[in-house]
Amino acid sequence: MNENVKADKRRYNAPRRVAQAADTRHAILDAARQLFVERGYAATTVAEIATQAGVSVDTVYASIGRKPVLLRELVETALSGTDHAIPARERDYVRAIRAATGAEDKIMIYAHALTALQQRLAPIFLALRDAATSDDSCARIWAEIGERRARNMREFAADLRDTGQLRDDLSDDEVADIIWSMNATEYWVLLVGERNWTAERFRDWLADAWNRLLLRDPRILSR
Repeated sequence: MNENVKADKRRYNAPRRVAQAADTRHAILDAARQLFVERGYAATTVAEIATQAGVSVDTVYASIGRKPVLLRELVETALSGTDHAIPARERDYVRAIRAATGAEDKIMIYAHALTALQQRLAPIFLALRDAATSDDSCARIWAEIGERRARNMREFAADLRDTGQLRDDLSDDEVADIIWSMNATEYWVLLVGERNWTAERFRDWLADAWNRLLLRDPRILSR
């Protein structure tokens, strides 16, 4: 076989290998998500994840990594809504928030996005919270993600401040802390999981609450 034919064959097989690797990764993450949520992080082994995914243990390690890495990837993919992590500033809803000019619109966009996000994030985020109580690696991931959320909310608060509609008696840090606490998975679970609110009711409540808590009275703005 001449070199040109070999090169053509490699180019032909490359997309197939990429697709196969993506399918394997997806199967492993699905298996890990199911087992971590149903059994808990500590009670789940990599061997069980591999069996559930239909791959070898070595494939799990090579494709993604050890258990803490698997759990981190599940959180990151739940946040992004894709099979890979996406930085917050590059997510579609964040771009839409930045593009909106009014504070009410920014808040509504975020409330919609957060409601969709929590539906896929909540189970695995609670698994991470529980794992953090007994596993040092998971505790570091939990703390890191919590701080990252807080940092992102400080940026959101600054973006809201630029509209001129935020209350003057609240600092950006206070605005960020209020949003940070109410966008937490625990808040979602309390209202949707335990009080049986619909996702739509939660979304509308969150937008209305943030408008009332954070924005200046429109009558003051019009003076």
